[in-house]
Amino acid sequence: MNKSAPESYVVARRVAGIELTARLLLRYGLVVAIGWIGAMKATHYEAVGIQPLIAHSPLLSWGYSLWSVDHFTMIIGVTELVIVALLAVRPWFPRASAVGSLGAICMFLTTLSFIITTPGWEPSLGGFPALSGGVGEFLIKDFVLLGASFWTLADSLKAAYSLPADTRSIF
Repeated sequence: MNKSAPESYVVARRVAGIELTARLLLRYGLVVAIGWIGAMKATHYEAVGIQPLIAHSPLLSWGYSLWSVDHFTMIIGVTELVIVALLAVRPWFPRASAVGSLGAICMFLTTLSFIITTPGWEPSLGGFPALSGGVGEFLIKDFVLLGASFWTLADSLKAAYSLPADTRSIF
């Protein structure tokens, strides 16, 4: 009898537990992060804080011609809260969650575009690629959140189309 079989079984169970914890933390951490960001959009503080980002964005600056700074920021916040709700319902409605993941991907691609469109390269460090604290440090986290959004999209699509959980990956 192979003595490593029981040991490998124990290791496999521990890894499965860690993987489940990681999946829950990744998805619902993303829900908390986007939810917090979206809820903050209801404050004047946040509206004024992101005003320079939106004002320089070719994708979003048009909003200020239709609404006030506070109202447009609230509309963005409501959109983010809808994305959060869609991400959170994955156990019951995986297709809706996939739509939420696509929304999160679009949202983070938009916010990452601010790095290019908003003046914010730190001149005391020679400009590009040194990001300023006002723009770069605020936005750099969105690369990780974008990756998490792609993962939640794949996870939701697997659940929606009943694909095996352990489908082969190139990684």
